[in-house]
Amino acid sequence: MTGTKAPRKLETIRALLAKAEDPRTPEAEAELSRKRAFEMMAKYGVEQAMLSDGDPSSDAPADRKIVIGNPWAMERVRLINRIALAMGCQLIHLGRDGDGPARRVHVFGYASDLERVDVLYTSLLLQMDSGLSAQTVPVRDGVRAWRRSWLLGFISRVGDRIEEAERRARDEASAEVTAMGRSAALVLADRKSVVERNYRQAYPRARSGGRTTMAGSGFGAGWAAGSRADIGGTRIGRAGVGAIAA
Repeated sequence: MTGTKAPRKLETIRALLAKAEDPRTPEAEAELSRKRAFEMMAKYGVEQAMLSDGDPSSDAPADRKIVIGNPWAMERVRLINRIALAMGCQLIHLGRDGDGPARRVHVFGYASDLERVDVLYTSLLLQMDSGLSAQTVPVRDGVRAWRRSWLLGFISRVGDRIEEAERRARDEASAEVTAMGRSAALVLADRKSVVERNYRQAYPRARSGGRTTMAGSGFGAGWAAGSRADIGGTRIGRAGVGAIAA
């Protein structure tokens, strides 16, 4: 691998996503473009990890504190947490941001993975918000309960899709060897250990979150919308609403 391949790959991803977003593209073709774009993004993450094995300064461990705004701040926290974990990062929820409803989170990972989290969170947040606003709540359900269950269904499905693509990219690259003679599997395992160590050093008493309780019957509709969501990150290289601040 060489460093010149990354920009070309990102340009290809942009082209695939532009095709998927074009209203003139048939839905089946658009979905194939979205799927391919995310597969390439997952492989790009592995490639960046392997390239940095010979030059650690090119992709160093980093962390970012982020304010997650309303509405549905806790559901947005769940969305970015699913993305971060899938992409080899660690996230802790720090609670409310002051006296308002916004929330604060702290994300740990390598710089390239934090960038991928940023790209995907920005894109999926917009899709989630617009998808929810287009829903008609059944008269038998409470509006807030149904909408929250829809959001949880959406997050569950897109989270599963991201994890599947990331796992597939890691499995396919596991036997590859870096310029330093190390396997991709070893490089990725080392990166995971570094991220976990930095996270634990900052928050030694951190605990896993509890189970999510849910009322409302919108989970299935949200899950279906998550199946259709573009998980390729439609704003690669562009800032957007909800993007992670450095």
